[in-house]
Amino acid sequence: MTIRFTKYQGTGNDFIMVDCTSSNNFKLENEQIQALCDRRFGIGADGVILISKHPSLDFKMTYYNSDGSQSFCGNGARCAVQFSKSLGLFKTKTSFEAIDGEHSATIEGDLISLKMNDVPTFSKDDTAYIINTGSPHYVKFVQDVDNENIVEYGRNIRYSKKYNAEGINVNLVEVLADNELEMLTYERGVEDETYSCGTGATAVGLAFALVLDYDDVDVKIFVKGGELFVKAERNDDSFDHIYLIGPAEKVYDGLITI
Repeated sequence: MTIRFTKYQGTGNDFIMVDCTSSNNFKLENEQIQALCDRRFGIGADGVILISKHPSLDFKMTYYNSDGSQSFCGNGARCAVQFSKSLGLFKTKTSFEAIDGEHSATIEGDLISLKMNDVPTFSKDDTAYIINTGSPHYVKFVQDVDNENIVEYGRNIRYSKKYNAEGINVNLVEVLADNELEMLTYERGVEDETYSCGTGATAVGLAFALVLDYDDVDVKIFVKGGELFVKAERNDDSFDHIYLIGPAEKVYDGLITI
């Protein structure tokens, strides 16, 4: 089978995009997804995204991690928005379906503003915050992220007895200045460090507001692949009007036979 694809990246989080609008029955097996995402023998990516038609919204996004598992991906969703615009599915504002429900987004210049789902609650695990922003995240604040081994630390948490069954994404965060943070992420499904994580950045922004007891969230977050922005409104221990903002760029088009 030969697949036509487009490679996108959002602050270093990279994805294989496939236009399925003419064939909503298109499917990939886990082994095929793993082969496509392999960085030595395939295209190489953190995940695969299928864009298909939706009966009432602009499109449906189906996201697969590089191991074939499914979840919501914030950076992937922003790339899906940019790719879907290139397919002529909308102009500047869109509504689409993902695994965690309906989302909306707008494109202004080089930035995609993605509305995330409300976060009604959170929990704490010792010194870390556990926040689900479409995917579950473990957020721990540290003094200096440059001195942290995120792969080793992340694997220890992700494969611990408490989190092993369902898995969890692990984020280490350093506060740089007022409303400026730096983060590292170990991502389940990829099972390695990623250069960026949109749902992780969102969780980090919300956790920062909890630590400092802010009513609103408006932060810049530095990731290895660039900069993301998170905005939200806090109501006691819940959050709404949550937005993940950042770029999404096309890398190249291609064909591959699997």
